[in-house]
Amino acid sequence: MSFFSKGSVYTADRDGREQKKLLPVVLALAWPMMLEELVFTLVQYVDYAMVGSLGVEATAAVGSTSTVNWMLGSSSAALGVGFVAYISQAFGARDEERARRASAQSILVTLAVGLFFTALTLGLSRMVPVWMQVDPEVRDLAAEYFFILYTPMLFRTATTILSRVLAGAGQTKLPMKIGIAQNLINVVLNFLMIYETRQISVFGLEFTMPGAGLGVRGAAIASAIAIACGGIMSITGLLRNKKISPIGYTMKPDPEILRPCLRVAVPNMLQRLITSFGYVIFASMINTIGTTATAAHTIANTVESAFYIPGYGMQVAAATLTGNAVGARDRRLQRNQAGVIITLEIGLMLVTGSLLFAFAPAMVGVFTSDPEVIELGSAVLRMVALSEPFYGVSIITEGMLQGAGCTKMPLLFNVAGMWGVRILGTFICTQVLGLGLISAWGCMIAHNMLLFVLFASYYVRGRWNPLRERVTA
Repeated sequence: MSFFSKGSVYTADRDGREQKKLLPVVLALAWPMMLEELVFTLVQYVDYAMVGSLGVEATAAVGSTSTVNWMLGSSSAALGVGFVAYISQAFGARDEERARRASAQSILVTLAVGLFFTALTLGLSRMVPVWMQVDPEVRDLAAEYFFILYTPMLFRTATTILSRVLAGAGQTKLPMKIGIAQNLINVVLNFLMIYETRQISVFGLEFTMPGAGLGVRGAAIASAIAIACGGIMSITGLLRNKKISPIGYTMKPDPEILRPCLRVAVPNMLQRLITSFGYVIFASMINTIGTTATAAHTIANTVESAFYIPGYGMQVAAATLTGNAVGARDRRLQRNQAGVIITLEIGLMLVTGSLLFAFAPAMVGVFTSDPEVIELGSAVLRMVALSEPFYGVSIITEGMLQGAGCTKMPLLFNVAGMWGVRILGTFICTQVLGLGLISAWGCMIAHNMLLFVLFASYYVRGRWNPLRERVTA
């Protein structure tokens, strides 16, 4: 079944009956994204567990620059948001040629941005741990890890942007398969790169597992090779995809395509850069508290990310479906999709928040045996678990705004929350009052709750909606 065909289940029934029909459609588009996020998160768990077995210093070296990693990755993902909005609306209007032209332009943007970020990250790799106020004992190791990890930045950019291009065309299964393959490669190489050659027993059978014994460096090399493989698969997959392949269309700059894509992408990129820089400042202030706080924060962030899977997995689906409805000029469809997506999201986040609260100590214990780290990490996770459903609404609402091409107000909301609440609050708590990690996470939760209020109220007012004056009969 096509997600974009006129006369599909999207318009089969009215309101309540239509929403019931829409549920499997929403899930069909969202589950591959959620599974991809789940696999990625599980591999992160494996990475940190393997590195954590080398000691707290190794965990701190890897985790101390994780916010910078997120900042760079989210910046390229912001460009993908512009293509999601444009391509999903093109398919909603049944204009396949326009969608393919946008696909060709996405490759041009990938090359330009990927090469720029490669030069930037490699050139600044020695300075990043200094700016992050990493403990001097682990700065050299953190810098080396960062340099190796970002050598294949072009391929990372390709995976990020092109997966959004495919999602805009309703093709979410291919990015899922690529993501799973990339992460499996990473896990296998981790076993071979991190540890020394050793004897392993599985179900009573003993055998020799070869290993390079490179420790943290081995983890970086494994990730870099996996990232390169993922980028190659993403490019190949897009070129071979019958629905959205750019073959036959020019890669020269096309202002007619790039202007509307960039009009959506640039505010989103600014948002992610400014807020991500805020995450960097946030993490750097936590790093000044001490190695235990840094390790607990890193592990808690890793554990928490698994429980945002329903939110971020469904955000792309929300953007795609909203863009499709906007392109089709179908307000009723848009309204019913929103009801299904928001209700489903709240239910899922209630479940994940409950699980996070109940099993926080056990999950932190997967990554470290240090009792202080386990106690501190568990405390902050149980705090944030209570805010999960509220933050989930913000994530989904932002996705729907992105699909409609509205990214300026989310920019203002996120910047105000990050700098006016999280950063200012954390600075006062940790740098002025001398409080610890729990106070910093309290400021983070206050930030998330503010986003819920801002996004929910803005969505209800409806000024963002290009279809607000039109209702399909």
